Amino acid sequence: MTTKTFASAADLEVKKVSFDKLSDHAYAYTAEGDPNTGIIIGDDAVMVIDTQATPVMAQDVIRRIREVTDKPIQYVLLSHYHAVRVLGASAYGAEHIIASEDTRDLIVERGQFDKDSEIGRFPRLFQNVESVPDGLTWPTMTFNKKMTLWLGKLEVQILQLGRGHTKGDTVAWLPQEKILFSGDLVEFDATPYAGDAYFKDWPQTLDNLAALKPEKLVPGRGAALQTPEQVQAGLAGTRAFISDLYDSVKASAAQGEDLRKVYEATFAKLQPKYGQWVIFNHCMPFDVTRAYDEATQYLDPRIWTAERDIQMWKSLEG
Repeated sequence: MTTKTFASAADLEVKKVSFDKLSDHAYAYTAEGDPNTGIIIGDDAVMVIDTQATPVMAQDVIRRIREVTDKPIQYVLLSHYHAVRVLGASAYGAEHIIASEDTRDLIVERGQFDKDSEIGRFPRLFQNVESVPDGLTWPTMTFNKKMTLWLGKLEVQILQLGRGHTKGDTVAWLPQEKILFSGDLVEFDATPYAGDAYFKDWPQTLDNLAALKPEKLVPGRGAALQTPEQVQAGLAGTRAFISDLYDSVKASAAQGEDLRKVYEATFAKLQPKYGQWVIFNHCMPFDVTRAYDEATQYLDPRIWTAERDIQMWKSLEG
């Protein structure tokens, strides 16, 4: 195995941004597998779902929004706590920042560790990192399981349908239009990051998403899914990756193999099927480490620090 550059430190290629209309009320800001932002335009206000990693990067989202509406951006919704999703929040000047109570708990417990860790893993995603204000992005409003907002006549359901990518995962659902914003619970042609995941729960959570019967879906990474067939493909691809990885790790761990051996076996098994997905090499060490933890002794994800990142990478890829 050749030594790989740490996480995505070598990924410097600028991605092409797309701003896709899903309906008069819904848009997707996507960039070839970089983290997506969702936009909901109600009768009187705009909601932004996941903010981009820095306020400077968020300015590009705002520019696109202003091409289609001049309504005020009143709400920011955090699908989960990861820095790359939340640190751009200050740019929007939103009145309300919404998150699940579980997401707020994770920000309290590990938000600063995660911020330091993620900036080290993926420098390109934190363009103009100096524009991020000191401290963390704090929700002004939290909910448990379900919250409904009415943007005029447009109903927006904010739902926590189960653990998967994190324990706080939150989706936005437009029931009138059957459009779902899934956050990182669903990825499309992009490798799910599962370093803070609940592997045993994630497939059931995907079933809960599918039960809404979405006709369009904005995933956490990858292109906006514009037909029920594409939505099915996104759900199925994410589920297959999570199941394949966890099954492989469980089988190797049950034979008493150490983490490095488990990693090498799982990488070899998954690479032919998923190796072309965006950030595969970045995610796999984190994903396998978490899966091994869950399969052996840690029910809940351990905190990633910048130091733990490097140590883990050296032990698996060194």
